[in-house]
Amino acid sequence: MIPTLYDCFKHWAKSGSVYIISDTHFEDADCKLMDKDWILPQEHVKAIKEKVHKTDTLIHLGDVGNIEYFSQIPGYKVLIMGNHDQGVKKYKEVFAEVYQGPLFISDKLLLSHEPVLSEYWFNIHGHDHSNESKEEINHINLASNVYGYKVFNLGKEIEKGLLKDVENIHRHTIDKATERKQKREKDFFDSFLEK
Repeated sequence: MIPTLYDCFKHWAKSGSVYIISDTHFEDADCKLMDKDWILPQEHVKAIKEKVHKTDTLIHLGDVGNIEYFSQIPGYKVLIMGNHDQGVKKYKEVFAEVYQGPLFISDKLLLSHEPVLSEYWFNIHGHDHSNESKEEINHINLASNVYGYKVFNLGKEIEKGLLKDVENIHRHTIDKATERKQKREKDFFDSFLEK
């Protein structure tokens, strides 16, 4: 169980682990152009299956490639579509849940295909095959070639403190409003004392 997840996503962790992967690009012609050491789809599927089992959830952050390979992988499957993924209907044959854009799964955690970086949430994304993101704030790039063709165990990373340095946007808003109020009160009393 991952207690930080919004209630509507807690079923992902009910009976197993939640794993995340991105940019598998199974059989996409330009894989070797992105990375000369790109592994074969069969190797990648084998590596995924060594970690992900039928009681687990596997979230794919987009750019699946040949969907037939993904149908060989066990578990409950979720897709956040990427820029190479076309046609929601075909993905619903393999994935239990399909989302067409970024998805907040808790108040501090955003899943997306492209990076959506902010100090107010932790962004788990893919898309950037060069891993040249200039900002090192609150994100991890899971593009397959960048992350070593591995799966990311969400629950374990949260337990290790993945979200500990992320300021909750609600808390930030409240703190800023409190500061403004205190400043107005101080300014009022200062002006009153000057008279």
